[in-house]
This record gives sequence, structure tokens and C-alpha cells, in this order.
Amino acid sequence: MSIGLVLLCFAYVLSQFFRAFLAVLAEVLELEIGATPDDLAYASGLWFLVFALMQLPVGWLLDRIGPRRTASSLLLIGGGGGAALFALAQGPGQVAVAMGLIGIGCSPVLMASYYIFARNYPPRSFAMLGALMLGVGSAGNLIAAYPTTLAVEWFGWRETLWFLAGASALVAAGIALTVQDPERAADTGGGSVLGLLKLPVMWAILPLMFVSYAPSASLRGLWIGPYLSDVYGVGPRGIGLATLIMGASMIAGTLGLGPLDRILGTRKWVNVAASALGVVALLLMILWVDGGVWLSIALLAAVGFTSGTFPVIIAHGKAFFPPHLVGRGVTLMNLFGIGGAGLMQVWTGRLHAAAEGTGPVTAPYVTIFTFLAAILAAGTLAYAFSRDSLD
Repeated sequence: MSIGLVLLCFAYVLSQFFRAFLAVLAEVLELEIGATPDDLAYASGLWFLVFALMQLPVGWLLDRIGPRRTASSLLLIGGGGGAALFALAQGPGQVAVAMGLIGIGCSPVLMASYYIFARNYPPRSFAMLGALMLGVGSAGNLIAAYPTTLAVEWFGWRETLWFLAGASALVAAGIALTVQDPERAADTGGGSVLGLLKLPVMWAILPLMFVSYAPSASLRGLWIGPYLSDVYGVGPRGIGLATLIMGASMIAGTLGLGPLDRILGTRKWVNVAASALGVVALLLMILWVDGGVWLSIALLAAVGFTSGTFPVIIAHGKAFFPPHLVGRGVTLMNLFGIGGAGLMQVWTGRLHAAAEGTGPVTAPYVTIFTFLAAILAAGTLAYAFSRDSLD
């Protein structure tokens, strides 16, 4: 890989970190600035929703001006500026605004690398390369776990955010200096992102794209901390360890499932099987909601592993996009994936608030797990009618 792609991978490490670190900061933010779990659910959901909405302009920018300027400018302004605002936050409202800005900053980095893969590499390599970038970049998920717990204990959460603001600015500058834009594709057939939505082949793929990432994003990024704390009394270091385990399983799933389309000769059935296993894991979490802390962590890890379908679903959809619309196509897929995760985080926050105090301490989490299992099952069922492709 070029230095530019390596720096885009570092940028994606930051993106993975920012979408997952609120679970570790929940206790200290509630203590110091009064941010409740529901406030953080809103802030986390806002990151995903803003990130998702940015995919439309990001796709247009990738096709028009290329990944170098798109990724570097947005990461500098949104990522660096948003982290600085978070470091200055005095209440949950400022945290939400900061997370929205960070969502803008993170929105182009993975798709910039996917755009380069789609334009410069053989089509059959896309899922494997996409999974590799996603898996290695997901180290940010691990850093957002136990290491962040220690950093907050040793230096403070504001100091940690200032460091992240500086890191975002440095990586943005590196991208501007090293990334090489692919040659623009000739516009041979016109069309737009709305035209891609009209393709019948996409109607069965997009429902699973919409829900596939939502369970692991919601649980790893938001609810793993409150769940383990409320049900089992696990402290910050234990939660940090649990998030580390779930984050590692998400990386393992991405790296393990990514190459299977080439090995088995199918993308569709790799995604169907993994998503079905995710539904099973969520149903077992409902059945054994208080069955033991290590059993719960193991099931959370299983949900994380099955979310590794994300790049394989994007590769499936990309096979049907014309070359001059690849940027807008892959960002459209990402809009559905990240937008779905954002909406589900906001909705699970409301479900948690509605169920809290209505029964045993497990009641809100049974409600959340049931909701996530239902949407993943529905998306998988719709996707089972899709047309397979390895192009």
C-alpha cells in the first residue's frame, strides 16, 4: 500500500475510535458535566446520522475532485475542530454538537480508500481489500476500550480529547501531502445517485446494508457499558476490558469474512449466513440476559464478529455501479449502513428511557436486544432475495 493509503487507514482508526469511545466515557461525563446515558445515546446517534448524511456530498466530491482534498479538508475541520470542541464541553448539548462535527470529519476517510480500491484495483479484490482496510482501521475500536480508560484515569478526559484533536489535524495534513487521486472515469452514461436507487437489484441489498452494522455499533459504542454496569455491577476497568474483547471480535469478523467471497464463490450467502448467526446471538442475549458476565461478553463478541459483513455487502452492491458513479455508489451504500446505525442508536436510547423502571434492571436491555434482533432478521430476510455477484 502507498503512504497515502496507510494514512487513510490511520484516519479510519480515528473514525472507529470516535464512534465507540462514549461507552468508556459514560461514567465520567455523567459525573462531571451531567451527561446521562440517554444524552450520550443522542450524541452518538448524531455522529452516525451526520456521518450518513455527509455521504451524498462526499460521494459527489470523490467523483469530482478526488479523495485527497475531500478527506484531508473534512478531517481537519470536522475531526480536529470537533474534538477540540468536545474537550471544552461544559454540558451534554456541547458534546452532541461536537460529535456531529466529528461525524463530518470522519465521513470521507473509509470511502476515500474504497474509491481508490474501486478505481485502481481488480473488482474481485475489492471485498478483500475493503475488509483489510476496515479490519486494520478498526484498531480504533480497541483503542477506544481499555487504553482510553487508562488515558482518562492518568491524564483526564479533556486532555485525551485535546490529544485526539491534534492527531486528527496531523493525519489530515499527511493525507493532503501523500494521497494520489485516481484518474477520473469518463462519464459515458450520465446518471446520478438517485438513478442507483432505482436499480431493482439494489432493493434487496440495501435493507441489509441499513441494519447490518446497527447491532454491533449500538452495543459496542453505547450500551455495553450501561448493560454490564447495571446488570452485573462491572466497574470502568471491567467495561474497558469487555469493550476491548468485543472490538477485537469485530476486527476478527471483518478480516475473517472479507476473503470468503473469493474462497466460496458467493457474496450473498456469506452475508446471509453471518447475519443469521447475528440474529441467533441476539436472541440468546435475550434468553440469558443475566446468565453471567462472561456469557454476556461472549455473546456480545459474537454479535461483533457477525458485523464483519459490512465490506462484503458494499462489494456486492458496487458490482452493479457504472465506473463513473463508483464514488457516489459506495457512499450511498455507506449512507444506508451508517445512517441505519445512527437511527437505531437514537431509537435504542428512547427504548431504554421508556423501559427503565418498568420492571427488573434487565428490562431495558431485553427491549433493546429484542429490537436489534428483529431489525437484523428483517434485513436478512429481504437480502435473501438479492442477486449474487462477484464482479
